[in-house]
Amino acid sequence: MASTPGILTDWPWTPLGSFKYVVLAPWVIHSTYSFMFGEEGTDLFYILVFPFLLWRMLHNQIWISLSRYQTAKGKGTIVDKGLEFEQVDRERDWDDQIIFNGILFYIVRCVLPKAQTDLPIWRGNGLVITMLLHAGPVEYLYYWLHRALHHHFLYSRYHSHHHSSIVTEPITSVTHPFAEHITYFMLFAIPMVATLLIGTASISSYFVYITYIDFMNNLGHCNFEFIPNWIFSLFPPLKYLMYTPSYHSLHHTQFRTNYSLFMPIYDYIYGTMDKSSDTLHESSLRKEESPDVVHLTHLTTTKSIYRLPLAFASLASNPHTSTWYLWLLWPVTLWSLMLTWIFGRSFVIERQRFDKHRLQTWVIPKYSLQLQYLLSWQNEAISRAIGDAILEAEQMGVKVISLGLFNQGEGLNNYGGIYIQRNPRLKVKVVDGSSLAVAVILNSIPKGTTQVLLTGNLTKVAYALAFSLCQRDIQLVTLQQAEYLKLTKSLNATEGKVVHDSSYAQKIWLVGDGLSKKEQLSAPKGTIFVPFSQFPPKQLRRDCFYHYTPAMKIPKSLENVYSCENWLPRRVMSAWRIAGIVHALEGWNEHECGYTMSSIDKVWQATLRHGFQPLISKEAAKID
Repeated sequence: MASTPGILTDWPWTPLGSFKYVVLAPWVIHSTYSFMFGEEGTDLFYILVFPFLLWRMLHNQIWISLSRYQTAKGKGTIVDKGLEFEQVDRERDWDDQIIFNGILFYIVRCVLPKAQTDLPIWRGNGLVITMLLHAGPVEYLYYWLHRALHHHFLYSRYHSHHHSSIVTEPITSVTHPFAEHITYFMLFAIPMVATLLIGTASISSYFVYITYIDFMNNLGHCNFEFIPNWIFSLFPPLKYLMYTPSYHSLHHTQFRTNYSLFMPIYDYIYGTMDKSSDTLHESSLRKEESPDVVHLTHLTTTKSIYRLPLAFASLASNPHTSTWYLWLLWPVTLWSLMLTWIFGRSFVIERQRFDKHRLQTWVIPKYSLQLQYLLSWQNEAISRAIGDAILEAEQMGVKVISLGLFNQGEGLNNYGGIYIQRNPRLKVKVVDGSSLAVAVILNSIPKGTTQVLLTGNLTKVAYALAFSLCQRDIQLVTLQQAEYLKLTKSLNATEGKVVHDSSYAQKIWLVGDGLSKKEQLSAPKGTIFVPFSQFPPKQLRRDCFYHYTPAMKIPKSLENVYSCENWLPRRVMSAWRIAGIVHALEGWNEHECGYTMSSIDKVWQATLRHGFQPLISKEAAKID
């Protein structure tokens, strides 16, 4: 939002929210009906408007994914500052301008007589005239309009909304108030209306021109430089006809330079070109960095691919919830699922910075909740993919790699210990985060608790948790006889420290994977469920309280956090992920994986010292 919003700031369909696409429905239905049942020779342009809108959305999404992938790698990054949730929320309605353009195309087609004629698919002279008109009046008028928008009166009411984003993304290019988009469309309509009136318009000239505008807009705001210097050396006049990502990035950091649309010629003519344009271009091309800490995770459900930071920004910026419209993308989901069966190489999805340490998150392209990680015959392929990622991190000089979710399973790789056995001279420290997970759970148990119930699959965290509880003189209750025998044997617990009791009377439940529906429904009203597993239990009780899986709030100084980690709230990270960061910050020179654990108290105090804060769910906080 602009600092002092002017008239026509909001889009007319803003109140419709996610249902805003219904404004296109009458036109889409009418064009489809006319094409199928109308007279012979129905205008092809009319029926192609909607598919072209879909193409524009796909084109923009490709740029979004490419930009986030390149900046996550740290290669060619121009502005190395953090992207935050506020910007993601501000730019989430980037498709409004596509809807707006579509409506105008439909209206013009129905209102102007010449637009109702059957436009040819291709006409070369029309495309040439379109580009000449763009290079002439469109670029010239835009330059002066842009300078006018930087006058304090218009800037504070309209253009400041766009300039709220210092670190640009491709969709920043179209994040403007409604009134601005009206003026932009009037400018871009000049070549289209002119060619229509002189009889040289074609479907191709319209669609190529709009695609060119989208391409250049996205290129100028992608925040990574990839246009090589040799292009301008080979053809020097090109620097007046095409800008680069770094060229326009300076406009967002300096504000009073580089006003041109796509062709810098008018900045050269009127003396508004930033003198550091060439220097920034060259330095950005050379920029490449390696991470200090890597968190290795994997996909969860088949639809989790859409919630990656590289995919749909609006979904990635919120905790995972069920989203009905993702079912419409089932062909893409099926295609991606098939690819994961073939390819297993990890890839980077995001990058952060904290206390001079560079952090990255890598993903193993395998699914957990429905397929692959739960299939024993897939273990070898998954374990090999994890091992390859660790060796790649070693080659890059990474200090610490933490294993997230099922990447540290006992049956898969002995909690990561197998990689140390295979590579005893490994310099990168492998961390499974068990000690911090235990510390988070212990500090989630209400003070004064004397008895807790532990149920679910017994893991490394469960045994360490049970041992710590016994040390604190908190009685441990199990529902199953088998769990009782395993714990007493492992802990050598004295009589009364661990008991077998199936009365379901306890109010504090520590639960892991394997918690049954019957057990959960048998818990007394007001029970607090505290997970010690990587994945949260399905919440079946409205009269009980559910903690998050072990996690903590991150400090404000941890930059470039603009996505949620699975089901966790904003600016919250899992204990397993934080453990790797703390390990690097402290410079600890040992692995924490396999069946070894770091000191729980030492890890907890170090984590608090670096600004991470305990997290308790709102519901559970009410009873403290």
